[in-house]
Order: sequence, then structure tokens, then C-alpha cells
Amino acid sequence: MAKAIWNGVVLAESDQTEMVEGNHYFPINSINREYFKESSYQTTCPWKGVASYYTIEVDGQKNENAAWYYPTPKDAASNIKDHVAFWRGVQVQDS
Repeated sequence: MAKAIWNGVVLAESDQTEMVEGNHYFPINSINREYFKESSYQTTCPWKGVASYYTIEVDGQKNENAAWYYPTPKDAASNIKDHVAFWRGVQVQDS
């Protein structure tokens, strides 16, 4: 079971994450949506495609663009469609 934790709150928890480039990608249905706000920030990966981001907000504290996902990943990354990954201080633990 993998958990993503920030500011003492479990943001996501799943035993069905996808590992890509050392990152756990959590199924979208495993995230606690109350902490996620859409961001306009985007980046591009040559083999995965265009990433969109969420800002995480817990107890009034924001972690800008701390979670990302690929809404329409390229074929090589089709296994992470509808999955979310984390960075910027979000701790991902494997149990």
C-alpha cells in the first residue's frame, strides 16, 4: 500500500500505483479530492505528453503545483492515464 502525505494528511492511498521514473502514480479514484485544486500550470514530457497540475491545500496552507497528471498521455505512457503523482514535499510511503 502506498500513501501520499502532506501536512499530516493522507492525500492518496492505493495498492495499485504505477511506477514511472521513480514516481508512484496513484489512480485518480484514490485521491482525497477535497485537498486538490486545479492549476493552470502545465509542462511537457517528450515521451509522456502534456502534464496538468493540482495545487494541494490542507488547513489553509497551499503547496502550489504539487501533484501532476497526464490527461491524454502519449501511447508510451498509457498506463498512467487517470493517475496522479506528487512532488514538492509530499511524502510518498510504501508500506
